[in-house]
Amino acid sequence: MITPRLRICSTAIKPKNLHLSRHLSSASGYSATASDGPSASEISSAKAYCVDLLRKYDSPSYTLLPFIPPAAQPAYLAIRAFNLEIARIADHVSTPQVGALRLQFWKDNVTRTFAGAPPKQPVALLLAAALAALRADGSAGLSKSWFMRVIAAREQYLNNAPYATLEDLEKYAESTYSTLLYLTLQALPLHSVTADHLASHVGKAAGIVTVLRGLPLLAFPAPPNHHSNSKGLGMVEQQRSRAQQGVVTLPLDVMAEVGLREEDVLRKGAEAEGLRDAVFKVATRASDHLITARTMLENLKKGEDVGHAFEHEDEEEHQHEHRQHRVDSGSGKMAQQNAEVERAFGVLMPAVSTGLWLDKLQKLDFDIFREELRRREWKLPWKAYLANRRRMF
Repeated sequence: MITPRLRICSTAIKPKNLHLSRHLSSASGYSATASDGPSASEISSAKAYCVDLLRKYDSPSYTLLPFIPPAAQPAYLAIRAFNLEIARIADHVSTPQVGALRLQFWKDNVTRTFAGAPPKQPVALLLAAALAALRADGSAGLSKSWFMRVIAAREQYLNNAPYATLEDLEKYAESTYSTLLYLTLQALPLHSVTADHLASHVGKAAGIVTVLRGLPLLAFPAPPNHHSNSKGLGMVEQQRSRAQQGVVTLPLDVMAEVGLREEDVLRKGAEAEGLRDAVFKVATRASDHLITARTMLENLKKGEDVGHAFEHEDEEEHQHEHRQHRVDSGSGKMAQQNAEVERAFGVLMPAVSTGLWLDKLQKLDFDIFREELRRREWKLPWKAYLANRRRMF
């Protein structure tokens, strides 16, 4: 954990021109033809596709797959692959307008999948199979609104606009990475305010860390691979040029507090004055959420209350009383909460990978541009095993 530096230093979308339609379809890599339900071979291929997607682009989620109960693994893979498909849109489109169309495409795909008519796309097919399995077991299933929340949050920052405040970054993390954990808990299936509360803190930490990890890549993006013989596309090329200039996605209030200027980062990189201080402040917020989650676990093990209220408890998706019997007595309530956390622990394992990255960042004195921060963490499998065995991260 981070310590103070003084102490330790589709058919739904119908584009008007044929070229755009082909672009959307080919870039997504699937046919939008509706189906009566995925076959066994389609589900097997879809699962292999999602596993490969995680292996290539989200190695922590791939490594942590074995800690998810086998029955929930198809849903886990679909949820994580869905996140990757949405997150990578900004990297594969030429303008925010095309990105918005691609996101609308996914909104329509989610709607069709929940309606029982998934498109012929691996993520949608695997998600459809997971939904069918949950319904067959009598579960309430997954919340469509949470998938839409993830898309909406990605859409808000599709052009990589900076976060106005650190609290805005937290809200983004809650709407993306915390929400992915909520969906995975539903897939167990588990409906628990205590588990949701823990997932909220772990997800916020993971989301903040994801933004920090991406900062060097967005500040100095690789040259785009665009090829076009079309003429009269001056506005499009202008938008591409702006995107190639790079952006700094640190919260503006943090940058102002430490005197960091975006142009200094884009010109000097790691040597920009105030950059390490800004990274430290943002990373500390992520670390605080992990410390809070760990303290909650420790309190529960001691038979005590978690220590603070869940700020999202009043949201409709977290109202679980009608789904399962609740115990109101003190000892009985503690026992139930511990049992729920025991079932949820595998879902909370991103706390391990997030903590390892933060520890490495601190050892590198918060130099966000160090190449080591973008390498796979070889210690994750062993650290995850220990955390799972001890039921503590």
